[in-house]
Amino acid sequence: MPAIVVAVAVLAAFAVGYIYYSRYLAARVYGLDPDFITPAHEFSDGVDFVPTNKHVVFGHHFTSVAGAAPIVGPAIAVFWGWGPALAWIVLGTIFAAGVHDFGALAVSVRHKAQSIGTLARDVIGRRARTLFLLIIFFLLTLVNAVFAVVIGNLLVANPGAVIPIFVEIPLAIAIGQYIYRKRTAALIPSIIGVIGLYLLIWVGQQVPVDITPLAEGLGFAQPRDLWVIILFVYTLIASRIPVWMLLQPRDYINSHQLFIALGVILLGIIVGMNTIVAPVFNDVPDGSPGIFPFLFITVACGAISGFHALVSSGTTSKQLDKETDGRYVGYMGALGEGSLALGSVLAVTAGVAATQIEWDALYSDFATASGGATGNFVNGVAVFANNLGIPLDLAVIFAAVVVISFAATTMDTGVRLQRYVVQEIGEILKWRLLARNLTLASVIAVAIPLAMALLPGGGESGYTFGVLWQLFGTTNQLTAGLALAVVAVWVTKRRRNPLAVMIPLVFLLIMTSWALVANLINFIEQREWVLAPLDALIFVLAMWLIVEAGIALRRAFARRGDGEPDVPAATADAPGHTE
Repeated sequence: MPAIVVAVAVLAAFAVGYIYYSRYLAARVYGLDPDFITPAHEFSDGVDFVPTNKHVVFGHHFTSVAGAAPIVGPAIAVFWGWGPALAWIVLGTIFAAGVHDFGALAVSVRHKAQSIGTLARDVIGRRARTLFLLIIFFLLTLVNAVFAVVIGNLLVANPGAVIPIFVEIPLAIAIGQYIYRKRTAALIPSIIGVIGLYLLIWVGQQVPVDITPLAEGLGFAQPRDLWVIILFVYTLIASRIPVWMLLQPRDYINSHQLFIALGVILLGIIVGMNTIVAPVFNDVPDGSPGIFPFLFITVACGAISGFHALVSSGTTSKQLDKETDGRYVGYMGALGEGSLALGSVLAVTAGVAATQIEWDALYSDFATASGGATGNFVNGVAVFANNLGIPLDLAVIFAAVVVISFAATTMDTGVRLQRYVVQEIGEILKWRLLARNLTLASVIAVAIPLAMALLPGGGESGYTFGVLWQLFGTTNQLTAGLALAVVAVWVTKRRRNPLAVMIPLVFLLIMTSWALVANLINFIEQREWVLAPLDALIFVLAMWLIVEAGIALRRAFARRGDGEPDVPAATADAPGHTE
């Protein structure tokens, strides 16, 4: 199968989804109002609440959600065949991720930019907030720890990527200062930033930075551990400074990288006439994880991801200038994520191997597929770039910079979100110091995932990535299902058709509950006495929250049947009204 045919077909499906389905969601399901006073204006503080151009917000939102997961997940999932993986990416992006990301953003904007955990309290009930926050806290801790390990491994394996990645930080700060002080459009400065970044890739190739001798001299068991510490020190600082200073300009630069990377993939495929050598349906070895339910938790980001609800309701909703910008930012952001997942599938099925025999060696079993996913993507993209005349060694650094940039911006946002969660927990516990002291909350948000990332064990992948990562997919997809439950109750209360939200909600809850039970049985059989209790705890919290959401939905439908409005009709859509 020519890879370009698949790429064009998927991108065309995404375009149709945005033009028609997102328009339906905006008008008939979420009821966006261009005159609504958004929290960015109502609570503008120049730090977190900053009214921002929709293209800049899109850059922040997209690069925050497009970390390593939409690359790694699809690169693993083709183990079952590229057909099932791509089908879930297309259908999941259009009918689940778009609904979820857009919905979480719309509901948060209508509730003073509250996080999805707080929204659970307001929309479902008080107990729901505490339950949701516990699940979110675990998910964010895992995301931040795992991404730090992934970035650390990539920096060790690709020392030529170190200079462009770290020089991008002062470059983004300079661009942010220029845009903020000159009050100018961000497009031209950010394009200049991208050009500077790619010039630095050449510099990085000439001056690679290998910290292995330093790490060994300091007594680190793994060189990546030193990078992990450096990364968390950086995110501690990044999470405390205003979003316009670093987060927005860096994310906007990296959003251009998506289009450049996708352009390199598509043009490389056309020039090289690459064909997909992997099978549509793969004959997997006995004892491998089943396609149901594990495909749907392996491809999380890139089809639908609960982390996106945390970004939509955590940082993006605080920057939205107009409520109607939510369609472009939320739904288009999901499509961008799906496009990156498409690029990952093409890289690991048409780029990394020339024949099916070569491909089979890379995907001989599930463990091999999982362990080689990131490297397969980097090498596949490098082959496409090489088709365009870029030297292979430089192309490898380019691909590594793309992955590291996306993962690093997700860490930036993830630590900031974790700080919000820590403060909310402080409010629940009535610990004023924890709730009000941003520095203390930021230190806690960094210290816990840092400790987890440095835990020994788990082989070369590390304890976090090699062991605890097994719970990421289920926890992430469970969070997405629970976020959809909040959106479904809110939509039902507003007397709008909740079917577009209910269908992906039910499907996700079935798949994740099934996976949690299957994993729990497997962990007990393998005597994994860390994973089994964690899995069981998450399952109990999830079932409890599902029951709470079910009760809230029943009440909402009963009120609709009785003709009782949840919000007075005269004020329901008034500018500045909070529902």
